[in-house]
Amino acid sequence: MEEKKLDLNSVIGFILIFGILMFMLWQNQPTPEELEAQEQAKQEQVEAEKKATEKHETLNTSSEDFSVASVTDSLQLEALKNKLGAFAYSSTLPSATNNVTEVETELFDLKFSNKGGFISELRLKKFDNFDSLPLYLIKDQSAAFNITFNTTDSRVLNTQDLFFQPTISKNGENTVVSMKLKVSESKFLEYRYELKPDNYMMDFSIRSQGLSDVINSSQVVNLDWKQKMYRTDKSADYENRYTRLTYQHDGGKIDKLSPTSDDDEKEEDVTWLSYRQHFFSSILVSEKPFNTADLVSENLLEKDDDDAVFTKLYASTVPLNIEGGEINAPLKFYFGPTDNKILKQYAYNLDDSIPFGWGIFGWINRYVFVPIFAFLSGMMPYGIAIIVMTILVRIVMSPVTYKSYLSQAKMKILKPEINEINEKYKDNAMKKQQETMALYSKAGASPMAGCLPGLLQIPVFYALFQFFPSAFDLRHKSFLWAEDLSSYDTIAELPFKIPFYGDHISLFPILASVAIFFYMRMTTGQQAASQPTQEGMPDMGKMMKYMIYFSPLMMLVFFNNYASGLSLYYFISNLITIGIMLVIKNFIIDEDKIHAKIQENKKKPKKENRFQKKMKDMMEQAEQQKQMQNRKK
Repeated sequence: MEEKKLDLNSVIGFILIFGILMFMLWQNQPTPEELEAQEQAKQEQVEAEKKATEKHETLNTSSEDFSVASVTDSLQLEALKNKLGAFAYSSTLPSATNNVTEVETELFDLKFSNKGGFISELRLKKFDNFDSLPLYLIKDQSAAFNITFNTTDSRVLNTQDLFFQPTISKNGENTVVSMKLKVSESKFLEYRYELKPDNYMMDFSIRSQGLSDVINSSQVVNLDWKQKMYRTDKSADYENRYTRLTYQHDGGKIDKLSPTSDDDEKEEDVTWLSYRQHFFSSILVSEKPFNTADLVSENLLEKDDDDAVFTKLYASTVPLNIEGGEINAPLKFYFGPTDNKILKQYAYNLDDSIPFGWGIFGWINRYVFVPIFAFLSGMMPYGIAIIVMTILVRIVMSPVTYKSYLSQAKMKILKPEINEINEKYKDNAMKKQQETMALYSKAGASPMAGCLPGLLQIPVFYALFQFFPSAFDLRHKSFLWAEDLSSYDTIAELPFKIPFYGDHISLFPILASVAIFFYMRMTTGQQAASQPTQEGMPDMGKMMKYMIYFSPLMMLVFFNNYASGLSLYYFISNLITIGIMLVIKNFIIDEDKIHAKIQENKKKPKKENRFQKKMKDMMEQAEQQKQMQNRKK
């Protein structure tokens, strides 16, 4: 094979070619004057492209958002007039941008959007959410407030697409924010907000000036208010149970949309609308009732969604009255805590938006538990106030407990005699019933006497069940290991989620379940000993044994995500009840004395009242008919 050798001629050729190329590059390099000219040309090209882009964006904005920062082109102005008619003027003003106007008070941080004229952001300065982050009621387009109207030149416009001109002024100590949608300098639609120092209620009015020949008053002018409700509590599921759209209508009636599912309603003569997010509310109040209101509540929360941002979406559509061709709607806005003490400071019965319960349950909460708890919590920590109020409630209810236990003791003493009657008349149910009733009447006892005291406690039980989840004062108040008495307490986090239970362990529900278990063992044992076995009836003894375990289990599971203040109440309440029952059993009730008294009552002639006599006659007639039927057979 031929050996490859370096070719000297080739090397010399490459060197010459490289030298020629370098000489050509050096010979053709631009002079300093040429370099300067190139740089200037490049800069002019960049500026030309920038201007072209800005012009393109301006044209796009004017066609889509009706916004023109400075209209100089007659074609652009004509296009705006074609789209907006008389309201094209508002888009020619310097305020026709997406800027916001910021206002701060002692209670609020507010932003008013030029586009649409409504509040685009509202933060409550004195409160944080469950993560200790700033608490917003409105933010990131979570709310919309706009008016849809027809014009005399057959256009349908919506204020959410139009630009308002903001001005800020003072009315004494009050801050006035005026947002005007202008047709000219003297003709406009105005949103006027008047913010008062240290006040959650702001005056708000919608009025027009000089628009009688612009707005078509023969068509309905609708006000639309929508708001997504921000989650603010640790348990989104628990919070969502108490998140509802509530409203007052027909001269004072209070109604609500469903808290658990999507719902809608149409009402008349609506005075106020409350968008309640458990402990915080956005309330629109009308000085003149809205003729009608179309209301919608949509549930946004997926079950067990721990990362939820919103719980519900509320929407209301109400018509605005037009008088003399002009809009004039005096309104008010409340943005703040759903706190009974604060809401009662205002008129319009806004405190009725708090879910204290209906009928007698709400009455007990408003006039008994709310004042008592306010008094106690003003002198001591909230956890101690719950314990003291629980003690007071149990002391007041102790006579009912005594009556119930006394009735059970009487039935226990009579049980042997009832068993004798059952055995003696086991083949004659009617006679057995007559003799049993006669024994009860002579002894002054009744199987229903133990049930009635229990029924009397139901209103108190249910009222407190409604009171604690609605008590704003408990929010973010700690006690022992519970960081927040308005939410669940946590002693351990689970690495998984148990259906219906959650991904954590709460201690107060465990303590309450243990107390209920021992309480039910005492009461069901006493009832089992006192209740006679009735032929053909279910075995109450077995049912009570099941309830001993079922009730504590329900408490353990159901209350694991409930407010720890409520679980604390039930724990203390059952402990006190157990103590009262032990005192009654060991120191107050003497079964021997009761037995002796029953025997004395049996010896006394018992006068029957009209009802008892009638019942006895009916039973005797039924017995005679039965005997006649048996003879025919």
